[in-house]
Amino acid sequence: MNDYSDSLAELNTDSPLAEKLKRIHNTLVARFDSIDRIAVALYDHKTDLLKTFIHSSGGDQPLSQYQWPLSEAGSLMEIVKTGKPRVVNDLAIFANGEHEHTKKIGAQGYGSSYTLPMYMSGHFFGFVFFNSYQKNVLNEEILHFLDLIGHLVALMVMNEISAVRTLVSTVQAARDVAHLRDTETGAHLDRMSHFSRVIARELAITHRFDDEFVEHVFLFSPLHDIGKIGIPDSIMLKEGSLTDSEFEIMKTHTLKGRQIIDTMLKDFALEGFQHLNMLRNIAEFHHETLDGNGYPKGLKGDEIPIEAKIIAVADVFDALTSRRPYKEAWSNDDAFQRLLFLADIKLDRKCVEALLKNRSIVEEIQHQFKEELFA
Repeated sequence: MNDYSDSLAELNTDSPLAEKLKRIHNTLVARFDSIDRIAVALYDHKTDLLKTFIHSSGGDQPLSQYQWPLSEAGSLMEIVKTGKPRVVNDLAIFANGEHEHTKKIGAQGYGSSYTLPMYMSGHFFGFVFFNSYQKNVLNEEILHFLDLIGHLVALMVMNEISAVRTLVSTVQAARDVAHLRDTETGAHLDRMSHFSRVIARELAITHRFDDEFVEHVFLFSPLHDIGKIGIPDSIMLKEGSLTDSEFEIMKTHTLKGRQIIDTMLKDFALEGFQHLNMLRNIAEFHHETLDGNGYPKGLKGDEIPIEAKIIAVADVFDALTSRRPYKEAWSNDDAFQRLLFLADIKLDRKCVEALLKNRSIVEEIQHQFKEELFA
């Protein structure tokens, strides 16, 4: 008995979620080898988008960096409305489906599927999908185990995502107390986080970003200016231009942000959390510039982490196109021209072009998260 090993021991480690999902899949396949894929999609209630997140299908990736409005997927909406999972033993019934995700799943050759909705405190959170290349394999015995595995996967994913959201909510509450919304609105954070995700998705193929990386860029981006909590109101809320000495103090918000994040991660017992370096890099390096004239460390070119480059472009674009007490909003045309002017000097050109390439999506985000007017 002492030789027995826990097949799911990796779930107790700080391995990436995708690796943990593969371990769960391997354990499942040891008993039911007909299950060829487990995948998780997350739901964003603000935009009604269902977004691919992690999967265990190895080289078979029918859906990657993919998102679609849940309200336009009738069969999935029915699952959400009823709260009941869906069993399909012959996916041929969706052969004439018009949605891209339906076509891609069908083209991959899967024969059957089981879809389990995820809920957090009664609120819909996303789906766990199980797929098999075989038809008519989802019998009562297999479904019983898929329920167990599905809820295990859901708890694992929700634990990590909810921890991130708790961090973000805590920071935003602290920002409200510090009156920082006077200069940086909640709508700004929503817009720039969605702009960041647009850029990351566009760069995913060339930079080999997986869905988990893209989603964490989106989740962490609102924390980029967390360090401003530590800047005195006399500087933070000053209406006129800052003096040289005041600007030097303002620049310290990047290092303060890194310190605050490290403290929060320790206090929240999240030091083993995945993608921590991404979170730290976003807070500390989003004001670094390609020419080395940024701060706090004067990093140049490739020395700057890609996630910080992404956030920098999203943040500058939204700052330009947003109305503030001290300026009017720039038009998108003028802002895009400014970004192109700064490309290869201050900003990463590929990040700039990624945003420009998705102008229609950018405008949808701007419409959905309209600028909050100042009194």
